[in-house]
Amino acid sequence: MKFAPLALAAGMLCASGLASSAAHTSPDSAGKMPAQPAAAMRADVDMQAVLDAHAALNPKPIEKLTPAEARKQPTPADAVNAVLKKQGKSTDPESLVPGVKSADRMIAGAAGQIPARVYTPAGAGPFPVIVYFHGGGWVIGDKQVYDGGARGLAKQANAVVVSVDYRLAPEHKFPHAWDDSLAAYKWALANSAAINGDPKKFALAGESAGGNLAVTTAIAVRDANLQAPLHVLAVYPVAQTSLTTESYQEYAMAKPLNKAMIEWFVGHLTTSPDNLKDPRLNVVGAKLQGLPPVTIVHAQIDPLASDSVELEAALKKAGVPVERKIYQGVTHEFFGMAAVVAKAKDAQGYAGQRLKQAFGQR
Repeated sequence: MKFAPLALAAGMLCASGLASSAAHTSPDSAGKMPAQPAAAMRADVDMQAVLDAHAALNPKPIEKLTPAEARKQPTPADAVNAVLKKQGKSTDPESLVPGVKSADRMIAGAAGQIPARVYTPAGAGPFPVIVYFHGGGWVIGDKQVYDGGARGLAKQANAVVVSVDYRLAPEHKFPHAWDDSLAAYKWALANSAAINGDPKKFALAGESAGGNLAVTTAIAVRDANLQAPLHVLAVYPVAQTSLTTESYQEYAMAKPLNKAMIEWFVGHLTTSPDNLKDPRLNVVGAKLQGLPPVTIVHAQIDPLASDSVELEAALKKAGVPVERKIYQGVTHEFFGMAAVVAKAKDAQGYAGQRLKQAFGQR
């Protein structure tokens, strides 16, 4: 079983195994990841700089910590800021993504108020609305750690982004995060005018565990007969519950995601083995018919790469329009690192363009 943790929170991919590569790859006709030469499995220079910066912060392996301790470990955002400082650049989010303002507020969750951050692009509006879910294995992570991805989407898609701090396990085990995600979407529908949003244009997006929440919230919206999102963006989503996929075997010992960490996340998230059969976790086994178009973005150096391949295949089988793009030479959690990683900037631009098309914008 695997769940997407907060990338880099437990340490770095071994420096001896990562250096540089920039090519893209695709699965073969059977949906399998092609074998990669050693050079193709190395991190790009700018990605490696972030990995090295995080290693210098001396993170502890989260599988040896309590959730409270794990949440205090150095994060991807810390590593990005360290690289920016080394380059003599500003770490101010509004300087890194000009033209996007943000404000924190409380919104309605499934069992009370939960925190959220609302990003608004420059201009008169009203803007399309993207409800966004952060990563962290449903145990760690928050809107601050994932500011880079959410803020970048607001800029690239020219949309209001509502980044949701859903409840975390083990304090709130499965399926509380899923309940909060649906509640947050309902809140956005009901409050679009208050956030300068277009009431006819909504989308769902998320990274890692949040990528799972984006897809499963779209399923819940369909089943509840609510106003459907026009698009779903899933960035390296958790989509199935097997430990035997090709990418999981290829990167079983890699950081930031490895088997020991996965067992830690699973233990804190689930209440019984039956949870692993639930379509909210095993998304490839869910009823996917009738979902809006989906865009999948993911990294090559990531045990979850095969999840994205399998999710694409399942969506196609269900007749859902889907487009998937894999970025070589980068790791899990690269998407929010556009300030220092070139392929993250490219990925945000690609995702933004896909969302704009769905919104009927240029």
